[in-house]
Amino acid sequence: MPLVTPLAFVLGLSAIGASFTMVAAIGIGLGQGYAAGKAVESVARQPEAKGDILQTMLVGQAVAETTGIFAFIIAMALIFANPFISVMTAG
Repeated sequence: MPLVTPLAFVLGLSAIGASFTMVAAIGIGLGQGYAAGKAVESVARQPEAKGDILQTMLVGQAVAETTGIFAFIIAMALIFANPFISVMTAG
């Protein structure tokens, strides 16, 4: 009798993969905080450019946030709708 069944092995590696994808959230949070801090510094230096600075910052943060959303979707798919399990049971 094997210590780890193939199904348990796939589920375990899927959980590890999901956790690796969510590590991206740390970088996203740090990057967005850094960008917001730099935007505040820029507005403090040039208050007349506030609209352009905030618009550029918000677009950049929206683009960065999509990475976090994709990572979250992949993590949820690996945990709850694991495609590898159906491949294992079909064979």
